Amino acid sequence: MNTIFAQDIIDGLTSEEKHLSSKYFYDDTGSRIFQEIMAMPEYYLTNSEYEILSMQTSKIVDALAFNKPFNIIELGAGDGIKTFNLLEYLTQKKIDFTYVPIDISEEAIEMLLDKLNEKLPSLKVAPKVGDYFTILKENFTNTSTPNLLLFLGSNIGNYPHDNALELIKLFNQSINVGDKLLIGIDLKKNPNTIHQAYFDPHGITKRFNLNLLQRINREFDANFNINHFDFYCYYNPQNGEVRSYIISLKKQLIHIKKLDLQIEFDYDELIWTELSKKYDLNGINQLAHDTGFKVLDHFLDCKHYFTDSLWKK
Repeated sequence: MNTIFAQDIIDGLTSEEKHLSSKYFYDDTGSRIFQEIMAMPEYYLTNSEYEILSMQTSKIVDALAFNKPFNIIELGAGDGIKTFNLLEYLTQKKIDFTYVPIDISEEAIEMLLDKLNEKLPSLKVAPKVGDYFTILKENFTNTSTPNLLLFLGSNIGNYPHDNALELIKLFNQSINVGDKLLIGIDLKKNPNTIHQAYFDPHGITKRFNLNLLQRINREFDANFNINHFDFYCYYNPQNGEVRSYIISLKKQLIHIKKLDLQIEFDYDELIWTELSKKYDLNGINQLAHDTGFKVLDHFLDCKHYFTDSLWKK
């Protein structure tokens, strides 16, 4: 049993305002659904970052300024589609590096390796499955090989401000002076554009959220009926926050057998599942400063929807 997940379920569903962490979206099923989300036309984040990593690859590599072999360590690699153009460019230029994809989903890593073996057979790959910080500290701290951390896809937006600071400080502590971080961050923009990306007409984001209940069913022998729940989200353009919720459609009692836990839901009661925060460039610069990094450059897509920002420890 995943004891950390179990405790988070107990803490979250017994709180006065129920909540479940979005980090638990990404079991194998959730990872597959997220691939569908990234393919939606409304989900501009994928195309925006893909454009940056396709069209500005040479500029990013020049800005790295590593003069010896280095590691590219991707945190939450997923299917690797965001990174492929960067890896392909470096391989074609015969630049000496090792790609280290890290993901909590073993299935995602296996699928990624299959693609890379087919498309970039000469690429040096050292995949890791597990927790970011454990892997970083065990393998990459206090080494002479420079590291580039990749934290792409606007993952930092899933953390409240204080938690984002804490996370990036941990990144800083887990790498060496002179190492770099390329971090994907979604920018504030027309609220309608953001709303459509997260409250999509296809119902894929709804399935993504409700899969969290089905995951609890699978792993902890619970009896959530997803037909008795709905999904809602909204964007606040003043603070840049998208918040997502699962809604109970009736009074119901849920039994989570393996946790020996019963949870009562009222009509229209909410479970807060996700935060997705958007930043402006001033906010990004401040975030880097407050976590011990120096911003080297912001690489923006043509619509200025998104940035991959390069920071140096």
